[in-house]
Amino acid sequence: MGENKNGVLNQREMLYGERLGKMIRCETISSSFNQDLSKFYKFHEILEELFPNIHKTCEKHEFNGSLLFKWSGKGNGKPILFMSHQDVVEANGQWVHDPFGGEIVDGALWGRGTVDTKGSLFCFLQAVEELIEKGYVPECDVYLASSCTEEIGGEGAPLTVKWLQEQGVQLRFLMDEGGMIKEEPMKGVKGRFAMVGCLEKGYGDIRFTARGNGGHASVPQKQTPLTRLAAFMMDIEKHNPFTAKMNPTVAEMFRRMAPYTQGTLGTVMKYEKQLEPLLERLLPKINPLGAAMISTTLNFTMAKGADGLNVVPQEAYVTGNMRFIHHQGPKESLALVSKIAKKYEIETEPILIHEPCPVVDYKGKPFRLVEHVMKKMFPGVIVAPYAMTGGTDAKFYTPVCRNSIRFAPLEINEQQYQSIHGVNENININALPKAVDFYKQIVRHMEGWKE
Repeated sequence: MGENKNGVLNQREMLYGERLGKMIRCETISSSFNQDLSKFYKFHEILEELFPNIHKTCEKHEFNGSLLFKWSGKGNGKPILFMSHQDVVEANGQWVHDPFGGEIVDGALWGRGTVDTKGSLFCFLQAVEELIEKGYVPECDVYLASSCTEEIGGEGAPLTVKWLQEQGVQLRFLMDEGGMIKEEPMKGVKGRFAMVGCLEKGYGDIRFTARGNGGHASVPQKQTPLTRLAAFMMDIEKHNPFTAKMNPTVAEMFRRMAPYTQGTLGTVMKYEKQLEPLLERLLPKINPLGAAMISTTLNFTMAKGADGLNVVPQEAYVTGNMRFIHHQGPKESLALVSKIAKKYEIETEPILIHEPCPVVDYKGKPFRLVEHVMKKMFPGVIVAPYAMTGGTDAKFYTPVCRNSIRFAPLEINEQQYQSIHGVNENININALPKAVDFYKQIVRHMEGWKE
């Protein structure tokens, strides 16, 4: 591609942008109802066109539209796995550019999935494609996974994990979506930070049901199913039943951010250990995101009452979405909520429960490897562990992996961060080459790794 460094970078940017653009132009919206796999098979054809070396060299497995490639290594060490999902959410609202146009405008590639998560999928596939082209053989087996059901919590990742279990695979570590490289990751924190997800909370969907006599709306009633549900929800909102407790991941995040944070927040971060009891009390009141990092949360999401506008329902329910922190898991958190619900004669029914995932030790080898490569590839970027408040496919991999690192080495700005599941999703194409090189370095650093 030429000797001029800037010229090479610019050529790579455009080449990668155009290649990722082909992936963006293939619409892969997943749906809980009537999942259409044909769009994903079309996407697979594009991947085969873009990454011929991977398809010729790697062992390929497909699970109802979800993909797994095995790139065999020359050694006997534990394998590693890179993963990013191929499905995307709907692209509603008014977009500046066609959400499935894959246009490159003003140095940015626009479209649904550029950030979440076809961008990172492209980068690790491109990294492996180029390594194979150069004749490189990895020290250990390298797996490349891409679910087509991440956005709907479907069977893609579980089926992949089931296959890995059947093969007796235990991963050294994996890397999935999660944190990225971002300037001012929290308000008042100045600097470029690589936010490496080390902690993923548990997950729960809960139905709360109230029953009563029902009747015609023209006859006034008290303590109806709906009014009891309303009182219950207000009680939860006013009197948070969950305990906030600082965890090592968030404490270390604060410690690393402290030198770059001015004012009171910086002082609190700097003296986090001494101020921990105060912080545990105040953080939930002043910062919702901070609260979510150190406690279980419950948000009410759906409701159903009568089928008619003039009917008092005999039965009504609301659903709640819970995210369980490690120190107060599903059993204890549900017991607290159920106790409050009983005051209002409301039944508590878990629909779906996932336990909190194993926490990645920021002092451990996998995290330190990511930190080492980041410092080498991205000078000036501060690496910090953080607690994820959302969920990823990595939660399904617990049976085969105890070190699930949730991080994609892509640099994004605030608008791009806000565009995830929103409008005008885009990524700067100059972020792609370094991300590709990051994954190459991770693979190469398996040489000489000792368990």
